[in-house]
Amino acid sequence: MSGTAEEPWGRVADDGTVYLRTDEGERAIGSWQVGDPEGALAFFRRKYDALALEVDLLASRVDSGILAPDDAHNALRRERRNLAGAQAIGDLGALSAKLDRLEEVIAGRRAERRTERKRQLEEARTAKAAIADEAETLAAGSDWRHGVGRFRELLEQWKALPRLDKQTDDELWRRFSSARTSYTRRRKQHFSELNVRRDDARQTKEALAAEAEALADSTDWGRGSTQFRTLMQRWKAAGPAARDVEDQLWKRFRAAQDRFFNARNATFAEQDAEYRTNLEQKEALLVEAEALLPVRDHRAAREAYRSLLARWDQIGRVPRDSVRPVEGRLRKVEEAIKSAESNEWRRTNPETRARANDTLTQLRNSIADLERDLEAQQAKGDVTGERRAQEALDARRAWLAEVEKTLDEFSG
Repeated sequence: MSGTAEEPWGRVADDGTVYLRTDEGERAIGSWQVGDPEGALAFFRRKYDALALEVDLLASRVDSGILAPDDAHNALRRERRNLAGAQAIGDLGALSAKLDRLEEVIAGRRAERRTERKRQLEEARTAKAAIADEAETLAAGSDWRHGVGRFRELLEQWKALPRLDKQTDDELWRRFSSARTSYTRRRKQHFSELNVRRDDARQTKEALAAEAEALADSTDWGRGSTQFRTLMQRWKAAGPAARDVEDQLWKRFRAAQDRFFNARNATFAEQDAEYRTNLEQKEALLVEAEALLPVRDHRAAREAYRSLLARWDQIGRVPRDSVRPVEGRLRKVEEAIKSAESNEWRRTNPETRARANDTLTQLRNSIADLERDLEAQQAKGDVTGERRAQEALDARRAWLAEVEKTLDEFSG
């Protein structure tokens, strides 16, 4: 080999040693003993190109965000090691500067990741605290139908969230888990007690259904109706049995009840048809009775009423829905006659007349005294005394008028 060759980033010495030029000076990177020096430079430039390609690929992956910050950092360290001992000719400083830029980008990405991770953890802490709060609320309640499903949903939400620091995560998990355990225990106890109550209700309602079936063919309509009302009250008080059992027992009970009341209604319908004629006759008697009003001669009215009442009782029953109206009209006639009799008795009662006469005498004496008192107050010019005496006198005179009116009635 003879001669030398060089370029801005390296050279081949006469002895075949290949040097790399850097800002710090030259560095031997190899030896070339075969072929011309230009071939040596070309060989080491190709090695540089390979290094540059690796750095560019890394830059592309970092800039695009394909690599996670930790993976990018590891690749960057690997490329720096490659550059540190590189046996290549080229601008290694430029490649190192590219790596410096990438290191800043990776550091920024790491900071963003830490910020994002912190935000996610804070959101996860808030979400897990909310899950624990809701679980404790559910555990304190009694929503046995939907609570189980909601606890299942909360557990899936918990699993989807990232773990927090061990102390916080464990504390929140204990709250959630304890609430779920408490709810499950109380729910089991509730349904256990519910099963006992339902079994008691089943036994009670089986007995009630049997009683209803025994009563279904009774023709004692009044007593039977009362007994069925009592059975219904006991049925409601017994509480629900299991749904399928409840439906079966209710069908038995209702069928017996319907059989009794259908038979009663059919009987009443037949009776009502017979009683309509009686109703027409009693309505005719009511016209006669109401013609006695107003009562002018209570003795004649009482005699006519007795005769009418005897005929009334002989007619017999009327349809059930007509009993109150016709009895009410008859009662008004009887009350009018009683009122006329009472008024006559008070008018002719000697004791009542005597008391009225005594009251009349006392009032007249009192009025005479008050008239003298009024004159005296007027003579003195005592306005207040005059006013009081006048008010008292007016009251006694009004009372006297009422008593005189009563005595006039006694004399009528």
